[in-house]
Amino acid sequence: MKRYSVVIGMAIFFVLISTIGCTKKPEHKETVKPQKSSKTVMEKKEEKLQGPVFSMRKIVRGDDVFDRINGHSYKENKEVPLEDLRYLTISHYGFDGEIHVGEMIVNKDVARKVLAIFEKLYEAHYPIERMQLVDDFDADDTKSMEANNTSAFNYRKIAKSNQLSNHSYGRAIDINPLYNPYVYSYGGKLYVEPEKGQKYADRSKDFPYKIERDDVCFRVFSEFGFTWGGDFSNRKDYQHFEIRKP
Repeated sequence: MKRYSVVIGMAIFFVLISTIGCTKKPEHKETVKPQKSSKTVMEKKEEKLQGPVFSMRKIVRGDDVFDRINGHSYKENKEVPLEDLRYLTISHYGFDGEIHVGEMIVNKDVARKVLAIFEKLYEAHYPIERMQLVDDFDADDTKSMEANNTSAFNYRKIAKSNQLSNHSYGRAIDINPLYNPYVYSYGGKLYVEPEKGQKYADRSKDFPYKIERDDVCFRVFSEFGFTWGGDFSNRKDYQHFEIRKP
């Protein structure tokens, strides 16, 4: 009996050993952290929106737009209170022929006119390469122009002067500025801004995206009471449309 007990005991022992050896070890899968989206605010809006959009809203201290512009394109001042500004969302056709959603800040007095203007330009399939807040370019007008960014509000002075630009009041808009540069003389020297737009300063040449008198862009802005910078007598601001205070 003892011999049988020993044999049975050894058999049980080997069964246990083989069972333990066959038990699978838990797998340690590598945790992959979700990557942050590199898409811009406006690209995310494009994904959500169905059809063209032309909307406006107030800018409130502490909201997402205020946080983007505060201390950059917007600075505390006596001339332009925050309450006078409106944030616009605008559908437009890009240089790629696709529909994009842009953004712009203008004065509340002209906000509805601006929306109507861009709705007409949208219907005409007028191409605008990009339309972002100038704050995406550090509120630097030169950087914004070099990127061919269509924009409006930016609290700043006119180049080579101490006078506030109409952009400071949200009453001026620059359209495709790289192809429609600002040309002026100062101290006997001719300036072209942005410098990268020098080859587009000669308006006798034909090239795409050029704003001209009586083209659709000029006609639509004029219809709503805006003046074109290409008609200025002492300088030529081909990208620029403005409407002064009544």
